[in-house]
Amino acid sequence: MRILIVEDDARIRHYLQAVLSSSGYDVLEAANGHNALSMAAQHDPDLILLDLGLPDRDGQELIRSLRGWTQRPIVVVSARGHEQDKVMALDGGADDYVTKPFGTEELLARVRAALRSGRYREGAPGAARRETFKAGGLEIDLARRVVKVDGQPVHLTQNEYKIVALLCRHAGSVLTYDFMIKSIWGPYATCDAQILRVNMGNIRRKIEREPSYPEYIVTEIGVGYRMVEGE
Repeated sequence: MRILIVEDDARIRHYLQAVLSSSGYDVLEAANGHNALSMAAQHDPDLILLDLGLPDRDGQELIRSLRGWTQRPIVVVSARGHEQDKVMALDGGADDYVTKPFGTEELLARVRAALRSGRYREGAPGAARRETFKAGGLEIDLARRVVKVDGQPVHLTQNEYKIVALLCRHAGSVLTYDFMIKSIWGPYATCDAQILRVNMGNIRRKIEREPSYPEYIVTEIGVGYRMVEGE
């Protein structure tokens, strides 16, 4: 699969290129936003790794430009660690956000998760037929709307099930509070994260062995939630 790296720091760009190439990916490189847009249009990469601090335009603007015509996964890799930067990027259309410095294995795991999410979203062969999700003792049958933990059925309310199903369809990717609220309660819902936290608390009591130390649904503090990757 082809990945486009958009990074103005040559050392980091070459490091990312080496890591991804050694993992079997075909890698393209761009050092600024102008070249990134041109290469994305010409080569249609399967995923874009994007730094926000580009010399000719801000990465947040570039995300919005890309989302105007492509749904390919975008994973931000940036030194900007502020909560607002993460929220803006994810709400703007990025699929995930990795803060520098990062671990190689974590980055590769985030890339794999985003690629799976992209295949599901764009209806690649076999992706639309994915009807089940499994991670550890958690099993979700999307076709039958059945959730099990260690083989035992779990009763969820309608909204609780919608939240779990939404997260598992984007497993491995961070979903912001605003995105989840509008997906569950509609586009005109106000971004009141408290109602989401209440539902998440109920969900965790039902599916997690230790709700205070969740293993399936992880909180990205100040940003949103992420379902662990499936098997």
